[in-house]
Amino acid sequence: MIVKKMPILQGFPTPDTVKFLSSTELKLSEFTPVFYDIETTGLSRYSTFVYLIGAIKWEQNQWILTQWLGESPEEEALIIREFTNYLQDSTYTIQYNGDRFDQPYLEERCRKNELPSPFEGLASIDVYQILKSCQSLFKLSRMKQPDLENLFPSMHRIYCDGGQCIRLYRSYMKKKDPKALETVLGHNQEDLHGLGLVFTLLSYRSLYLGKYEPSAIRIHDQQELVITLKLEHPVPISVSCVTDEFYFTADREEARLLLHLKNGRLRQYYSNYKDYEYLPGEDQAIPKSLSRYMDKSLRMPATPQTCYTWFHCDKNFLNSTSMQMQYLTHSLPCLLNNLGTRRTSPS
Repeated sequence: MIVKKMPILQGFPTPDTVKFLSSTELKLSEFTPVFYDIETTGLSRYSTFVYLIGAIKWEQNQWILTQWLGESPEEEALIIREFTNYLQDSTYTIQYNGDRFDQPYLEERCRKNELPSPFEGLASIDVYQILKSCQSLFKLSRMKQPDLENLFPSMHRIYCDGGQCIRLYRSYMKKKDPKALETVLGHNQEDLHGLGLVFTLLSYRSLYLGKYEPSAIRIHDQQELVITLKLEHPVPISVSCVTDEFYFTADREEARLLLHLKNGRLRQYYSNYKDYEYLPGEDQAIPKSLSRYMDKSLRMPATPQTCYTWFHCDKNFLNSTSMQMQYLTHSLPCLLNNLGTRRTSPS
């Protein structure tokens, strides 16, 4: 078994940032997250094996990357044992699509090798599962980790992808080629560096959870409503998006939403669209508990795009932060989700 340790000197979020974006109530001194990624000889956890585990943990006032590489299939149990010991004092694991791949894979390999699960009692933060609703906002056609890494100008990969690593690892087992070993370890290091960067995108979840404050609001030319939001945590990259209905930007600690008014009115969206039916003749949705009394020709099932009512953007709204927050917490997630409906798997 090869064990490699190295400090992460730059490009990784601070412990305070990791704690905040993890939404944990633990004190910083009690919060011990581990970022991890595995390399395997295939996708099936029943017929392939894990040959490399890489992890990053805060140790001695810095992030330290540790890697365990098995030099033969027989050393799989050994590297899993070492990783299990490494996790003993941890409180969270952080991975990308780990709830669906990395963790089930390792748990099956533990059963195969008659070892206890390394994840007993550990909370999991799957960055993919949290961020997948932001796909349209980021203007991505797919949500693999490298696609999100490309949003950061500072991220540049130099090693091969995971599929090529399998061939190089098999070559290393036969020939002990140091270049093949360097590439395999380097790929895993890049995965972990990228995971740290992508993790900071969790700050965008505040837009979907209503964790912001309206800091300014105005009507422009009687046709547009402009709302400025103070975000609870700075976002790591700037984004912007536009539709016929609105224009949205977010940069650092501020977001701005410009909405086109229709005769002084705004659409109030609702996320539970399956509980509503849309009335084309009235251009609004009403609860099914009311629409069931109407002629079927006048109604149709509501969709995320048609589940709304209208309200007048009057002085009461402009002067009431609580009314603005009620509107935003219902409508902003729907507006952002309606940017596109395509969803892709990370695998």
